[in-house]
Amino acid sequence: MKGTKGIENPAFIPSSPDTPHRLSASPSQVEVSALSSDTQREGSQPQESPESHKSREPPLPSATVPASEERPGPQSEFEEGPCGWSNLHPQCLQRCNTPQGFLIHYCLLALTQGVVVNGLVNISISTIEKRYEMKSSLTGLISSSYDIAFCLLSLFVSFFGERGHKPRWLAFASFMIGLGALVFSLPQFFSGRYQLGSIYEDTCSTTRNSTSCTSSNSSLSNYLYVFILGQLLLGTGGTPLYTLGTAFIDDSVPTHKSSLYIGIGYSMSILGPAIGYVLGGQLLTMYIDVAIGESSGITEDDPRWLGAWWIGFLISCFIAWSLIVPFSCFPKHLPGTAKIQAGKISQTHQNKSSSLQHTDENFGKSFKDFPAALKNLMRNTVFMCLVLSTSSEALVTTGFATFLPKFIENQFGLSSSFAATLGGAVLIPGAALGQILGGVLVSKFKMTCKNTMKFALFTSGVALVLSLIFIYAKCENEPFAGVSESYNGTGELGKLTAPCNSNCSCSRSYYYPLCGVDGVQYFSPCFAGCSNSVSDKKTKVYYNCSCIERKAEITPMADNFGFEAKAGKCETHCANLPIFLGIFFVAIIFTFMAGTPITVSILRCVNQNQRSLALGIQFMLLRLLGTIPGPIIFGVTIDSTCILWDINQCGIKGACWIYDNIKMAHMLVGIAVTCKVITIFFNGLAIFLYKPPPLNTDVSFQNQNAVVTTVAVERDLNKAGNEG
Repeated sequence: MKGTKGIENPAFIPSSPDTPHRLSASPSQVEVSALSSDTQREGSQPQESPESHKSREPPLPSATVPASEERPGPQSEFEEGPCGWSNLHPQCLQRCNTPQGFLIHYCLLALTQGVVVNGLVNISISTIEKRYEMKSSLTGLISSSYDIAFCLLSLFVSFFGERGHKPRWLAFASFMIGLGALVFSLPQFFSGRYQLGSIYEDTCSTTRNSTSCTSSNSSLSNYLYVFILGQLLLGTGGTPLYTLGTAFIDDSVPTHKSSLYIGIGYSMSILGPAIGYVLGGQLLTMYIDVAIGESSGITEDDPRWLGAWWIGFLISCFIAWSLIVPFSCFPKHLPGTAKIQAGKISQTHQNKSSSLQHTDENFGKSFKDFPAALKNLMRNTVFMCLVLSTSSEALVTTGFATFLPKFIENQFGLSSSFAATLGGAVLIPGAALGQILGGVLVSKFKMTCKNTMKFALFTSGVALVLSLIFIYAKCENEPFAGVSESYNGTGELGKLTAPCNSNCSCSRSYYYPLCGVDGVQYFSPCFAGCSNSVSDKKTKVYYNCSCIERKAEITPMADNFGFEAKAGKCETHCANLPIFLGIFFVAIIFTFMAGTPITVSILRCVNQNQRSLALGIQFMLLRLLGTIPGPIIFGVTIDSTCILWDINQCGIKGACWIYDNIKMAHMLVGIAVTCKVITIFFNGLAIFLYKPPPLNTDVSFQNQNAVVTTVAVERDLNKAGNEG
């Protein structure tokens, strides 16, 4: 008997080559002889005579299959080995050659990727627009380039990487993420010094010349292509991270621990943006040309100030490249993977799409197998339902992640910076906590594939109920001169110009809100008719404002000061902010609690050798149907609630300054409820359609990878039931 040198595959021995069996993790149980298999086979079917049985029995493997092919052993399918390179295997590296060691490096790479893509890029966009004179439509193309690269490459990388050396693919991902961050920062070093323009006079001036319609033909906008290239490289690096990296983690740990490890890894990708925002925010307090020792002599309060946006990308580049070496030293499979895989039970969805299961060891190594593998997954109804469920959820989560600060700013009358801080304080911790909790609960209760989907359905239902908070979070618009209030009874609603400011030559493109002592908010000091201003340590105040009616009974903030307006929005009378943030935080937790369980369900309901490709399809469709159109749909919806646009001297419409708060709240509720209902529908449909293998049938993953045959599912199920 050669069981000590390899694992005999009992799938070649029983009465039918189609009947699935399970390989035990115990070496003593793995050794299966042809004689004992014949005895078990006859014992399981006593109604058949030995003669009739032998007449239908295929030839024994020993007669047709060489010994080396008959017993592939764990080393052929699971190339386990020590950490190192070629013949160099330092003992100090072997401590990291565990699932925990790999998870640490995976988390670092996911964290770095999140810092760059969803943190530094987002917070640098406004600075890049000003520095390189780009329109918002162009910077929007920069943001979308990452998703474009991910969609184009995810299927091919996940298909060919499934059979490859996954840790080395992640080493490649580390290199590409670092290279993308480096390329993204290059315009800073080739665009020359930043030239300060003349400061804009924000007060009313009768001598100011009206700005004529001029168009800029600066060559700085050509750096757009460099930024797009950087994003494409970042997308190339992100593709193996969330497909092959997730599949490798699932390979290396038992089934009940997989959700915990994946949840921890995904939570790091969510914490990344938080670190990116904090790091980027601190770097923006440094002047942009700090590298060449430039001193601007201006402060951050000056509208011309630009921060050092590029430093964070260089830091991220070095961190990503430092992870190339650790990932390159991991073996193709961690020690113990074969034993773990032998103890796992297949939960693949059984339907007509699985009637032909390609389990050839060479399947997937050639591009000609790609269409067949893709078709097999697309016909898996449970898998497709789960993908559509996650895509709908991604649409609403990315939309809120993009526009939640704007919603808070407009509904509750806060500054943009404070609204962004509150939005990040709610979204990031809530999402990370939800991912971890989802993974912990699925792992603790050792949920099966179907129970995992039911758990995701429950959390999505709770999130749907909590999303109705937007109906009660609405706040009425505060009085705004020229929009909802007239200028002391003069002027027309919908027009910022009135007799009191008609000679000031004010620009509608310069939005600098201030609050008058009359309790009315004004578009800018110029439109308020203010001719003088004084800056102190706390705030900027204005005097001699011709459009502000001085009322003695409404001057609590001006006691003993005598000013007529102060910079900033008027304080809102809406007190719903704490309640809104608390309930929305819980809603985010329940929303993301379904993330890890759905990912685990996708890994379970597809064939073992198609998990990476399944994740590739999921992330491709998730971006095509969710993350890419999500911010667009939210943006168009929010723009439809605008009541005051920025229109420049050329008559071109720009950003929106004032929104209808009530209409905005109702529109966002409509989108959230619609997406949640779609998510719940497809999640419930997946549960209804899911058909696990029969309870009496244990299907080993090793058998699935080693058996070279065509399996008829209907006959498998019948024979498995008889043998059980």
